Amino acid sequence: MLPTTIPLDYYLILSAVLFVIGTVGVVTRRNAIIIFMSLELMLNAVNLTMVAFSSFLGDVAGQMFVFFIMAVAAAEAAVGLAIVLALYRGKQTVYVDEVNIMKW
Repeated sequence: MLPTTIPLDYYLILSAVLFVIGTVGVVTRRNAIIIFMSLELMLNAVNLTMVAFSSFLGDVAGQMFVFFIMAVAAAEAAVGLAIVLALYRGKQTVYVDEVNIMKW
């Protein structure tokens, strides 16, 4: 029995669907936590594409680059959560429509 491999097209379609879901989440939602989650989903869709192409081309450099992107994404998630907590403590809401810090 031969091992089955998943074609590259399937990975790219899945990555495009995840990226579109993340984009829709960023554009339509007003909750800051959901916006950050949607941004992480978009970043993971790009990571999936990079790993798929790296595996398809037989090069490990793309997979190592994804490892560093994931480390930066973890730091970004921690900073984003800290910003959301600071906004909630100051304004008692996490909805971006109600937060007007940049106004006088």
